[in-house]
Amino acid sequence: SKCGGVNRLPPSRSASGAKCGKCGAKLFAGHPEDVGAENFDRQIARGTVPVLVDVWAPWCGPCLAMAPAYEAAARDLEPRVRMIKLNSEAEQGAASRLGIRGIPTMILFLDGRETARTSGAMSANQIVQWVRDKLPTAAA
Repeated sequence: SKCGGVNRLPPSRSASGAKCGKCGAKLFAGHPEDVGAENFDRQIARGTVPVLVDVWAPWCGPCLAMAPAYEAAARDLEPRVRMIKLNSEAEQGAASRLGIRGIPTMILFLDGRETARTSGAMSANQIVQWVRDKLPTAAA
C-alpha cells in the first residue's frame, strides 16, 4: 500500500516477507499505512485480502489515543488482513462517500464490499477480536 502498486502473490509463497514489485517495500510491515483516496480505492477494489481501514483525523483525541492500539493490532492481524488508515480531514470526499459520521471509525472490507463497521476507540485486543469475529473462519 506504500506506493499504490498492485501485487500478486502465489498461494505457495508466504506473504510475511513479500515485497512490492514496484517500490520494493514490504507488503505487510506490521505498520498501517496512511493512504490517500486513490490508494484507498485501489486497496478495496483490487485486493483479495480483507482490508481494515481506520478513519481518523489529526485533531481527534480518541483517534490519536487509539493509534498505538491499531498499530499493535496490525502486528497481530497482518498478513491475513491489510490494515490502512484514512485521514478524514485530508480525504473529505472519501470520508463522505463512506458515510463517516464520527471518528475513529473502523470499516472492514472483504472482496470489495463493506462487511462490518464500528465507531469509537478500542484497545489492540478489542480490535483483533472484533476483526476475527467479523471475518469468515478461513480469512481470520
